[in-house]
Amino acid sequence: MNWYEKLSEYFPIEEMKSKAHMEALLKEQSDVYHKEEGQYHVLMYAEFDSFIFIDYLFVSKKSRGQGLGSKLIGRLKKKNKPILLEVEPVDEDDTDTQKRLRFYQREHFKHAQSIGYRRRSLATNEVNKMEILYWSPKTESEEEMFEAMKQTYENIHTYKDEKWYG
Repeated sequence: MNWYEKLSEYFPIEEMKSKAHMEALLKEQSDVYHKEEGQYHVLMYAEFDSFIFIDYLFVSKKSRGQGLGSKLIGRLKKKNKPILLEVEPVDEDDTDTQKRLRFYQREHFKHAQSIGYRRRSLATNEVNKMEILYWSPKTESEEEMFEAMKQTYENIHTYKDEKWYG
């Protein structure tokens, strides 16, 4: 199974970018957008001068609970920049949402309480509520996190979006 299939099977369709979109980011924005993959994981992230945005982090069921996710996050933390990511709100009927949130809390990520974030799905055109989590090696204001998310939205989420989504 290739990296895109792994992500597509794990993440809800409304959170997925098209394969063409992601491949264009990897090729045309290779100074910023990166992919790390192994047999049991896929990590897609954007590294800007002042922060890192985790676009997708997948760890296979076979290797969960063995420290692989923590190791991947740890490598990003060593870059000594704030790290941001989006998570869907906890859904009591979906235990994966609870597990993801607990994982990031164990990794010392905090909710950006003052940032309300809704994103129109490029795949379904539906508006989805997302929560922003962040980790920082020093004290960062949520306003700085908001500016980082704006930069991510403009440079990653909507990169040539009309080409792939109309």
